[in-house]
Amino acid sequence: MNETAHKVEQYSVLNPDGEIINGRSIKVNDRELLEMYRLMKRARLLDEKLLRLQRQGRICTYPPFSGQEAAQIGSAMALNEKDWICPSYRDLAACLVRGMSIERILMYVKGYASGWKMPENTRILPIQVIIAAQLLHAAGIAHAAKIKGEDSVTVSYFGDGATSQGDFHEALNFASVFKSPVIFFCQNNQYAISIPVYQQMASATIAQKAIAYDIPGIQVDGNDVIAVYQVMKEAIKRAQEGRGPTLIEAVTYRHGPHTTSDEPKKYRTEEETKKWLAKDPLLRLQKYLKKQLLLTDEMDNQILQQTKKEIENAIHIVDNTVPDSLDTVLGNAYKNPHLLLQEQIECCSKKRGITK
Repeated sequence: MNETAHKVEQYSVLNPDGEIINGRSIKVNDRELLEMYRLMKRARLLDEKLLRLQRQGRICTYPPFSGQEAAQIGSAMALNEKDWICPSYRDLAACLVRGMSIERILMYVKGYASGWKMPENTRILPIQVIIAAQLLHAAGIAHAAKIKGEDSVTVSYFGDGATSQGDFHEALNFASVFKSPVIFFCQNNQYAISIPVYQQMASATIAQKAIAYDIPGIQVDGNDVIAVYQVMKEAIKRAQEGRGPTLIEAVTYRHGPHTTSDEPKKYRTEEETKKWLAKDPLLRLQKYLKKQLLLTDEMDNQILQQTKKEIENAIHIVDNTVPDSLDTVLGNAYKNPHLLLQEQIECCSKKRGITK
C-alpha cells in the first residue's frame, strides 16, 4: 500500500514574499484586501498589548495568537452576518471580525462575567476552554439550523491538539451523517502545548482525517489570508447547497507561548521559530499590498496609530469599570434560576460588599 496515498496537497495563493503563485488567482477585491490587512494589524497589536498587560499583572493567564491572524481573519471574513462561530480560547481575532469589541475582550481576559457573555447582536458562542467541546456545539447548532430551514453556516475553531479528543471524531461523524451545514476549522499551529504534531498522530495531515467521514478535507496555507478566505468561501457554498460539512486544516504557527504560563524555548528551537517568522502572515499581505500600490507607509502608520488609540481608550474604559458581583454571575447561569440557585443569588446580594 502506498503510504502517501492519502496525503493532501496544501493550497496557497501568495508566497512568503507576497507574490502570486503561478497558476493561482485572487478572488478578493482591493477594498476587501485592505480590510483584511487592517483587521490583521488590529488583532496583532491587541494581542501584543494583552501579552504586556498580563506580564504587568493586569489581566489573567493569557493565550497569545500572534502568527494565526490570517487563519482566523481570512475565515471569519468569508462568513455572512447570519452565520455562527464557536471559538476556543485562542480565537479572539475571529471574534473581533464577528463583532466582539475590544472592551468586551478586555473584560473577558480580566475575568469579568460581562466578558463571558457575547453581545446580543453577534452570533458568537461563549469562548470555550475545554478542548474540542466547541466542535459538538457547532455540529448541534448547524443541525438545528437545518431542521429549522435556516440559511446559516456554523464554524468551529480548534487547534491540532483537539483532533486527539473524542469530541472531534464524534462531531465530524454526526455532521457527516446528517449533512449538517458546519465547517470544522483546525488551526494547526504545530503544537498542542509542548507536544509537536508528529507525536500526536501518525497521519501526514489533519485534513486527511476527513476521509473516514466521507467529507472534503482541505489543507490550506494558514499564513496566507487570501488562500484561507477563498477556501472558506468554497466550504460555505458547499454547506449552503446542502452538501454537508468540510474539514479545513490551516497550517500556521503561534509566535509566542501556548499561554503566559508556558516557556516555548524548552521545546522549540530558535531555528524553527525563525523559519516560521519568515512566513509571518501580516508581513506577507503587507508586501503584496505595497507591491500592488494599494498600501503606502503613510496608510500603514495611520492604521497603527488609530488602532493604538482605540486599544488605549478601551483599556481606560475597562480599568474604570466595576467588576461584576458574584450574584450577577449566578444570575446569568440560567434564564429562570432554580430554587437553590435563587437562594445563592439572594445570599450574595445581601453580602455584596464582600463578594465583589
